[in-house]
Amino acid sequence: MKQTLPDSRVLPGHPDHALLSAIAGDITARAGGSAALGDAIGSLLRGCIDDVILTAKTGRRSYDELEKTEKTYIGTRVEIELRALLSLPKGRLDTIILGHDVDIKHTGGGNWMIPTEAVGHPCILVAADEARAICHLGLIVARRDYLTEGQNKDAKRTISAAAFADILWLLAQQPYKRNFWQTVPPDAVARVFTEKSGNRRMAALFREVQGRPIGRDVVEAVAQQRDFMRRIRADSGSGTRDQLAREGILLLSGQYDASLITALGLRPCTAAEFISYRPRSQAHAHMAAAHGLSLDWTAT
Repeated sequence: MKQTLPDSRVLPGHPDHALLSAIAGDITARAGGSAALGDAIGSLLRGCIDDVILTAKTGRRSYDELEKTEKTYIGTRVEIELRALLSLPKGRLDTIILGHDVDIKHTGGGNWMIPTEAVGHPCILVAADEARAICHLGLIVARRDYLTEGQNKDAKRTISAAAFADILWLLAQQPYKRNFWQTVPPDAVARVFTEKSGNRRMAALFREVQGRPIGRDVVEAVAQQRDFMRRIRADSGSGTRDQLAREGILLLSGQYDASLITALGLRPCTAAEFISYRPRSQAHAHMAAAHGLSLDWTAT
């Protein structure tokens, strides 16, 4: 997607203003407001993309590693999940909003491919910029003069550079959660995934990434084991928690150790997240012991 977007000219007097404003209002209301819409779209995109990257089974860790067909499938997932999110019905195109057939288009690049059947109809435009972790949500009426002359073998056209100003933006340059692996230094990622066993990979993960909540999806991707949750718990001295404790590192669960996480001043975790922490003071080690978690304080 472009680094900067032109100001929208979809204002009173624009031929598409009344229709697009009405559709925008309906979408925003269905989402529960503008802020809720932004959060929901970001979460939707993160889930759709990460589910196709599928680190746990493929070992891939970024959008750039996907095949072209997989990127196309993400567009289908976005369409399906956006309809579900907004409780929209299936229509002759992708959905119906206020009695209008509406197409839903997604891109992970810089433009959208508009099919011939959508020409003349409103389109919901969704874009995910994984490199910058920002997304966009806009509306356009796919008028013929808004589209490029060139077309692909399926007769799909893109939106012309000039017609980007004819998009009504509901979300523009909206930050969303980055893919976890893009936030970890490459050398740390390498140290995690060069370990041969699931237990050792998980220990490396929580050794390398401390003081930051890590979700179950990341843990599963690293463990690459069916019973990965057993490995993360104390497991008769062989679990990840046991191994890290011998190194002076606490591994805490947002579900079971919330009070200790708060007492230690760590970032809050949801029930599905974990956080590791190497106590910097004996007082913190004593707090952990009082919570029932012992560790080798001398290792710190």
